[in-house]
Amino acid sequence: MSKNKETYNISNEDFEAIKNAKSSMENIGLAMRGLNSIGGTLEIGINRIPEKQRLWLQQIVNKTLVALVKGNLKTMQKGKTFKKPSNKSYKALVTATGSASGFFGSTTGIGTAIFASELALSTKFIMRSIMDIARSEGEDVYTIETQMACLQVFALGGSTSSDDDLDTSYYTTRLVMKTTLKGASAYISKNGLQGLSQVLVMSVNPIVKAIGLIASRFTIQVSEKFVAQSLPIIGAAGGGTINFMFINHFQKMAKAHFTLRRLERKYGEETIKNIYNESTTNLK
Repeated sequence: MSKNKETYNISNEDFEAIKNAKSSMENIGLAMRGLNSIGGTLEIGINRIPEKQRLWLQQIVNKTLVALVKGNLKTMQKGKTFKKPSNKSYKALVTATGSASGFFGSTTGIGTAIFASELALSTKFIMRSIMDIARSEGEDVYTIETQMACLQVFALGGSTSSDDDLDTSYYTTRLVMKTTLKGASAYISKNGLQGLSQVLVMSVNPIVKAIGLIASRFTIQVSEKFVAQSLPIIGAAGGGTINFMFINHFQKMAKAHFTLRRLERKYGEETIKNIYNESTTNLK
């Protein structure tokens, strides 16, 4: 039996917003798959990354995400106002960092060092763009809970070749991370920046666990980016193009993520989850 929006007592506008969010989540991987058209199939290149370099990528991703958490909490504690450029402004900034990385990485012979610095800068800009999108959907970016929700965006859409059920992977990922993120939020609320100072050396630290979960999926996209930018034919123009696709990917995920969170606050999480998980062919 097909269901309709009247079944859930939801407005036409909000019903369409859920369908659009689901569509974005289902097709979000296509943006990153566009990297495959640059210099050949990246999956082959990723599989050929030496184990030492794989570990290095995981380490810089973890270090980058920890720096984001620390930086944002410092800003929150000092009561500074987050700047709010448009999505286009952030795209321009991240594209520029990719262009610089592509140029210097291909001409200086120190590509890994350049990549690490560029990833930290571009990820910072992406996080600020995610925060702007969150705020536009009614989130208070000065709360720890919202900061964790923003960080979670880096884990969304990071599917592997074995993740076939893309239409339900969004809520599956949220469910898997729910307890861990709550633990991290509680830890930060209790310990603040003092607790964060030990985050890299305490394996049982709940923030380490949360960042580890996020980093494990974010590293998939970072690996694709690393392989693409390491190709000799990429250069500055290609590096900028890769970064444009990179931030566009996460902006779309953030918009869908925080649209669904806004509607959950309005109608309840179960209602929105049920509508989201219904086949689009059965929802009229």
